[in-house]
Amino acid sequence: MEATTLKGTQDGYEIILNDQAAMDAAFETLEKILDGLKTQMATSDKHITFDIITGNRLLTSAQRQRLENIFANYQLFSIHKVISNVITKEKAQRMKDLENVHILDRVIRNGQEVNVEGDVLFLGQIHQGGKLFVSGNIFVMGTVEGIVQAGFPNIESKFIIGDIKTAQQVRIGEQFEILDDSTRSKIKTNTVIYVNDLHTLAFGELEDLKQISPKFFNQIGGTING
Repeated sequence: MEATTLKGTQDGYEIILNDQAAMDAAFETLEKILDGLKTQMATSDKHITFDIITGNRLLTSAQRQRLENIFANYQLFSIHKVISNVITKEKAQRMKDLENVHILDRVIRNGQEVNVEGDVLFLGQIHQGGKLFVSGNIFVMGTVEGIVQAGFPNIESKFIIGDIKTAQQVRIGEQFEILDDSTRSKIKTNTVIYVNDLHTLAFGELEDLKQISPKFFNQIGGTING
């Protein structure tokens, strides 16, 4: 795989920085990609934003600054957001410190059912046929291939946050959705799943949490974003 690749999506462009490549190589390839795109769009004045995907790598402050400096050289290009599959230890600790957040790091196998009171930071693995029922919110940092339910048994004001694209089914309160390819395409690493005003499950992005639920955003003190 190349150190850096450009991918077109329905919403625009993604730039994927290979987390196995050296950062110098990734940034050099990025500049070549942006140079090529700039040449192709020489007659256009359209502004383009990019999602930067870093995979299982967190950019240091110096690397983030270098990334921003690169984009500063291209008047019509800018960074929309930087997305990583991992978070810092400090941020995980802050999530843990939230009241009634239980850290659950275990394997839930086919046929097993686990019930937890309060909010859960899930770090483990749920196999197909395994079930995790939580009375509060669920923050997913593990692997979910089974069923997860927040707001068990019937509280629809709770949230599921994280990457659950491999789950069989997600539930909040009494609302549920079986995940198919169409639904999975909506899910990213930092997806927010909630019950909307129509009492159906909706999929948003973490960056929009303040608009989705100001009360919940204030409750966690902006911890997830930062």
